[in-house]
Amino acid sequence: MDLVPARLHLATAATILFVSGVASPAMADPCDELARSLSQQIDNLKVGKTRGGIIYLQHPAATQASLGCPSRNRQGDFYAATNQKKPSAEFTSFVASAVAQVFTIPKKDALRGINRCLGRIGLLRGKDIKTRYRKLDVHCIGTKTGTNITVSRERDDD
Repeated sequence: MDLVPARLHLATAATILFVSGVASPAMADPCDELARSLSQQIDNLKVGKTRGGIIYLQHPAATQASLGCPSRNRQGDFYAATNQKKPSAEFTSFVASAVAQVFTIPKKDALRGINRCLGRIGLLRGKDIKTRYRKLDVHCIGTKTGTNITVSRERDDD
């Protein structure tokens, strides 16, 4: 029995596996993929630069917007700010669309959680509101110059 052809086949198979592993296209970062998907799903949304695990976004309804990439203790977050004390319907719709896609929940539920948080900002409850809705942490801040909202989800340590 001749072992040379068996070794040759084994070496050929190993070479093919190695070359196919090296030549495969690089996979994009999941956070970059999510930002690209957001820009395709939401009208007038532009993806900006990535710095320090944060992808900056541009939208006409928001003065600032960003997508925080996952880290050790967070699954990621979405931040948006407007220079209006009472945010417009376009702003809340933009935030709800982004939150629904980032955290894979229905847009109707995202909109309800956001409106609930924004509705609590005022004289009685204060300007810094933290609520929880559909396993999302919604943090709204009302300032003299506008309104900020951050939505995040705590990482499950199961």
